[in-house]
Amino acid sequence: MSNDVQNDKAVNPEEMQPEAVENESQELPQGETVDAVLETVEQQRIAELEVELAKAQATVVEQQDSVLRAKAEAENARRRAEGEVDKAKKFALERFAGELLPVIDNLERALQASDNASDEMKPILEGVELTHKSFVATVQKFGLEVIDPQGQPFNPELHQAMSMQESADVAPNTVIAVMQKGYQLNGRLVRPAMVAVSRAASDGVNTEA
Repeated sequence: MSNDVQNDKAVNPEEMQPEAVENESQELPQGETVDAVLETVEQQRIAELEVELAKAQATVVEQQDSVLRAKAEAENARRRAEGEVDKAKKFALERFAGELLPVIDNLERALQASDNASDEMKPILEGVELTHKSFVATVQKFGLEVIDPQGQPFNPELHQAMSMQESADVAPNTVIAVMQKGYQLNGRLVRPAMVAVSRAASDGVNTEA
């Protein structure tokens, strides 16, 4: 009897093979093979990777733009700082130079009086003249420039007209006398020159350049 049971339980592999193949075929989508399914999965994965790559590239570009903007802002800040330092250097002496101008004026007045000086005073005036030249040369090293517009056209940006005088010898609006020299520091006006300006005999007062 044991032999009969064993025979009943024995399975013929050939009889089971069609069923196994059928079960395996049922696991795949209808009309698709294993290769087709693998290709679809691969394409989906490639598409996902392409999306991730595009996002990564966009992030890199954004970070590069941020770095470039930061560099540009830093460079602009550096240039502004350099400009402020340069401006401070140029005009740091402006107030001090303004205080020195009366000293220069007094030296020049002393020299203007030398024509009427006695022989005993001439050596002193020569010393004053040397002092004046040295003084002016020193302040010029720091950017202080003299405005002495004798015979030049009147410039309201640099000159202050104190009077108008008729003159047939020069063109109207010409500086015919400098009462007090002007000065500018590195191109910036410290004090305008006080001048007398010519005008035509038949014209009214005209101080336009």
